[in-house]
Amino acid sequence: MLSWLGSAISIDKEVGHERVAIERGKFNYAFAWLYTFVKPHGKAIAGLLFLSLLASSLVLLQPWLTKLLIDDGLIARDYDALVLIVISMILLGMLATGLAGINRYLHTRLSGRILFALREHLYSHLQTLSPRFYGGRRIGDILSRLDGDVAQIQRFAVDSLFAAVSSIIGLLGASVLMVVLSWKLSLLILVLLPLEVLWLRWMRRKVEHRTRVLRERSADLSSFLVETLPAMKFIQAVAQEGREARRLNRLGDHYLTDLLKLQVIEFFTQAIPGTLTSITRASAFLIGGYWVIEGQWHLGSLIAFSTYLGMATGPVQSLLGLYVGIQKMSVSLDRVMDLQRAEPAIDPPEKAIPLKDLKAEGEICFEQVAFSYGEKTASQIFQAASGVFPAGAKVALKGASGAGKSTLVDLIMRYYDPAEGRVLLDGIDLKEFNPADLRSRIALVSQDITLFRGSIDENIRYACPAADNQAVRTVIERVQLSQWVDSLPLGLDTLLGERGTQLSGGQKQRLAIARALLQDPLVLILDEATSAVDEATEAQVIAAVDELFSGRTRILISHRSSTLEGADHCFCLQQGQLIKQ
Repeated sequence: MLSWLGSAISIDKEVGHERVAIERGKFNYAFAWLYTFVKPHGKAIAGLLFLSLLASSLVLLQPWLTKLLIDDGLIARDYDALVLIVISMILLGMLATGLAGINRYLHTRLSGRILFALREHLYSHLQTLSPRFYGGRRIGDILSRLDGDVAQIQRFAVDSLFAAVSSIIGLLGASVLMVVLSWKLSLLILVLLPLEVLWLRWMRRKVEHRTRVLRERSADLSSFLVETLPAMKFIQAVAQEGREARRLNRLGDHYLTDLLKLQVIEFFTQAIPGTLTSITRASAFLIGGYWVIEGQWHLGSLIAFSTYLGMATGPVQSLLGLYVGIQKMSVSLDRVMDLQRAEPAIDPPEKAIPLKDLKAEGEICFEQVAFSYGEKTASQIFQAASGVFPAGAKVALKGASGAGKSTLVDLIMRYYDPAEGRVLLDGIDLKEFNPADLRSRIALVSQDITLFRGSIDENIRYACPAADNQAVRTVIERVQLSQWVDSLPLGLDTLLGERGTQLSGGQKQRLAIARALLQDPLVLILDEATSAVDEATEAQVIAAVDELFSGRTRILISHRSSTLEGADHCFCLQQGQLIKQ
């Protein structure tokens, strides 16, 4: 029994050590990743460090001038020395002020560059992730990480670095000058430091835990706003404004409660070292004051020593506070690295085949395609599905809800790769193309229309910014929007609101079709793209598409039989198979 218990304890220790090693490895990797954004600014950082050294030196001179003012000017009754010292103090103050302004400007510029480099890198990484990643994440939580957490990391990477350097310089300089003034009183620092370090080590875990909870509460608030603001029309339609206001109030109460808990912990984290510092300074005044009264020390020396003691204990608190700040920053770094560690669903080819160099015709071929979103066989969307969408043909695709029509489109767009089999474009595996190059030649218009805040013209040109004005006018006429656009006071320059919420469903869909037509794609996919317009308008739009894209591959997905009429080929998705009818 004892042998078994000993073995269990041994195994538990090994697992614990292994877990600690894994966490330490992740932490080291995260800091190495963060360093890649700081390294390119080495020269700017070196320049700022030099300015920090110069500024700290000027600050350290002020108490010594005060000592000279008292001892060599006032007490010695030397007016000439007094005037000289005062002029020196004025010049020193002016120099310190100018230096502080330059330092702040350069520091702000460096901070901004690193901050936006972090955000740009993370945003670029998010652009490589699949729709499934966003389907399993709260957008508000992602926004919270991109905004608050990245800013917290940047503040640590830049602000804390210079704060630490300034604190170290101040601590060393003040300590040296304290020893010069009185090595005996300087021993007080040796008593103060260990006590503060022990206290902060004990409080570290509490700060880290409360910071993590507060960041999650912030993400909850962001997610609530991102979810409800675009849906305000629906909330009003079902008279649930009060319910959502109460939800926001509860989220706000939870955030405030956790914020106050963090504030209390941070207060005690800083209050105890602050109290110890006050006791230390009081002790210095008590002992040093006795020496002054007994004539063993000068008053100016006591005042200078007290000032340097404050300069020494201040940096000590800053450095110990930095230790706590690392714990808070590590929470944000872990949340950001959670996004950074998310793997793309596809891998770009090492040497992509340029589509522009091929005489592409637009044939889409599925060869024994198997695909599922999970690892279980029962969850497979496709099971050895095969079929050919001929180049230049109009292909109808139908199937029950959940049969895999949208997944088929995602495979053509290469948001995902098949687990087995291949998807080919003109006989070439889609994996051989650069994803962005491929998607630029495939236009997708779905039921969920994406419009951006900007003008009608900007939204139509979004996929093809270089298109000329005549081309824009042509596609507007083809989708039956000319009369509506001409009726607007600003025409194509009319601004759309957020997501185009002031437009009707039909107007949104026709704008999306116009954008796809302007893209001049090799393959056009209409996924319920005309579901919001009447059948007469739909027939006109489809006829315009057939005319404009005659000889191009068109894939039409719809539950309306009228949409699929006149197709050259018809496929049905059923039980994981692509069945030609």
